[in-house]
Amino acid sequence: MPRLGLVDWRKRDDFAPLVLVMSGQEKTTLVRSLGEVARTLIVAWPTGDGKEYIGAVKSCLDAIRGNVPAKTARAALIRAAEEAGIPVIAVVH
Repeated sequence: MPRLGLVDWRKRDDFAPLVLVMSGQEKTTLVRSLGEVARTLIVAWPTGDGKEYIGAVKSCLDAIRGNVPAKTARAALIRAAEEAGIPVIAVVH
């Protein structure tokens, strides 16, 4: 697979925003960039295991390194949220 090169992980242009409802209606997390995916997975995630969770962490790192597009990490985050029972709301912008 060709290497795309390091990307700006704070960039929001190529990332369709998501809202994760982490623990009830009062705790939502807006995810708009690869950096926010990384922060959510490492700091705010309710569990530290699960096949989809591990895959999301790996996909996020791969996207930051430029090996896969940001949308791959976004899709992995959605699968990890489903695995953890976290509702996901796609934000229209």
